[in-house]
Amino acid sequence: MDSLELLTTRRSSKNLFASAPDELQLDSILQAATQVPDHGGLTPWRFVVINSETGLQRFQAVLCDTVTHNQMGEDAMKKAERVGKMAPMVIAVIASPKAGKPEWEQTLSAGCAAYAIQLAANAQGFDNVWITGMWVHSPILRDAFACTESEKIIGLMMIGTGENPAIHQPKNTDVNEFTQYW
Repeated sequence: MDSLELLTTRRSSKNLFASAPDELQLDSILQAATQVPDHGGLTPWRFVVINSETGLQRFQAVLCDTVTHNQMGEDAMKKAERVGKMAPMVIAVIASPKAGKPEWEQTLSAGCAAYAIQLAANAQGFDNVWITGMWVHSPILRDAFACTESEKIIGLMMIGTGENPAIHQPKNTDVNEFTQYW
């Protein structure tokens, strides 16, 4: 798959199963994430990789604790259980701003790192989805990931093998609806 095909056919998939990237594939994914624009080496992001059975169980417990702590109800608990078991690998991307550059620019860099994780996973034949919502704002999850006050969880990158591996097709989006030419 060439780069343009990868960019135009990437799709999110929530039906993820084993297998997940192995150690070498994971290293390639993380290496790709570190190549994004970052103001000359600030590296305003960090990653938490959850891929062991113990880690995945801990992750699910933290999601369920979030629901319980916030008294969100039975539907939210079912969602926490589903999200906690959604993929055999989770990579949390955390914006970790440094002094000297605007925080919003560094947060965008962390977002680029998250997207690079998605693309690198797809390039190696894995499907994925970027999860946010109530989870990334959870003080319990922030604590579990040892987030400082200035850090933000940008997303939970759920990675695995898709249920029905299919050839992704371009969306053929009408870009004129949101593009202005000068």
